[in-house]
Amino acid sequence: MFYREAGDFKTSYRDDSQTFPIRLDRMGYYILMFVAFLVVPFFINDYWVNAVFAPFLIYAIAALGLNILTGYAGQVSLGTGGFMAVGAYACYKLMTGFPEVSIVIHIILAGGITAIVGVAFGLPSLRIKGFYLAVATLAAQFFLVWLFNKVPWFYNYSASGQINAPERSVFGVIVTGPNTEAWAKYMICLVFVVVLAWVARNLTRGMMGRKWMGIRDMDIAAEIIGVNPLMAKMSAFAVSSFFVGIAGALFFAVYLGAAEAGEAFGINKSFLILFMIIIGGLGSIFGSFAGAAFMVLMPVFLKNVLVGGMGWPTDLAAHFEFMIVGGLIVLFLIVEPHGLAQLWRLTKEKLRLWPFPH
Repeated sequence: MFYREAGDFKTSYRDDSQTFPIRLDRMGYYILMFVAFLVVPFFINDYWVNAVFAPFLIYAIAALGLNILTGYAGQVSLGTGGFMAVGAYACYKLMTGFPEVSIVIHIILAGGITAIVGVAFGLPSLRIKGFYLAVATLAAQFFLVWLFNKVPWFYNYSASGQINAPERSVFGVIVTGPNTEAWAKYMICLVFVVVLAWVARNLTRGMMGRKWMGIRDMDIAAEIIGVNPLMAKMSAFAVSSFFVGIAGALFFAVYLGAAEAGEAFGINKSFLILFMIIIGGLGSIFGSFAGAAFMVLMPVFLKNVLVGGMGWPTDLAAHFEFMIVGGLIVLFLIVEPHGLAQLWRLTKEKLRLWPFPH
């Protein structure tokens, strides 16, 4: 009975087009931001950061990037893991080559380098689409992982072929390396997530987002009414790769600390992020967060319940997880193609109309 719009008047176009038009939604958002920035850092520990918060925040950025490309622009991609590797290795080379520069600048530059690589591999989208584009991006995934494994310059000629993040700090607080505290890891990931989510939200509801959705829905009609397919598709690949590159840089430098391309950024990573946006909801900012939360929390929940509580073997619990993910993907594709975001949207509509049936 409290989720209502009565008395919530809009007196300007800005108020009418805001992200959270209902007062209760805005209050919930502000409370969430308050808790995330001013409460969680004081209570968080290494387990919660490494098992839940850091992977959720980083995967949410990657899911946002892939959702921009696939959900909003309609360009299928299976090379997300490879582009994350580009961001990780670009960040590593910048960290070792320019140690006096802030790690924040390195992460942003790594995203920019990944955007350039993404545009290069997105050029086939001008002539092919659908399954053929998916195969082209899958080839990019294998090529990039092979490149980082076979060219010693990328891992500074290390004998192990592994890259290790050196210790770096922001405003005197260590955020990379083995001495990083839990709250510092959490905060740098949280700041990037909030900023990039704000950027993604404004891009997708602006002129650029309308161009992407026009290309997604019917590219020929969009071209007839004045949308440039070249600029629309390339901008989608650039923005998407920028997000994914930043996610890869954070995944390597802040979360893992050390990585090897084949293990950390293999094809499984690409499918994992694709599953996130399918379950969370294509073409939805909230769906990217919901899918990332589901895919991160579900293994933790199953491990605690099945292995810790019921005594199942670890490998059996892992196989059961694959069965659940596969079943949910089929279920969502058949029953609710727009994923958890659409279910959340329908729930809010029911609350707004309750107790009336329509």
